[in-house]
Amino acid sequence: MINCFLVIKMILSFGEKIKNLRSEKNINQTELGKAVSMTQRKISYIECGKYEPSIQDIIAFCNYFKVSADYLLNVPKGYDYPGRK
Repeated sequence: MINCFLVIKMILSFGEKIKNLRSEKNINQTELGKAVSMTQRKISYIECGKYEPSIQDIIAFCNYFKVSADYLLNVPKGYDYPGRK
């Protein structure tokens, strides 16, 4: 008998990544909201996928968590950007 294991790479949504990053910093939604100038409700809606973040929101999260937009938006590593040399 052959044992086969299927390895599935889990791709987290934007909201799931924000929630995980927030949990790693051990802060609640209200604290994150204050740090990035958003309400707790907006953070909640982003985390559960009820609200699409704006470009300004994405930039705020990147700056606060010190991560790239590529990471938050699931852009594959090594992606060749137009005009990049």
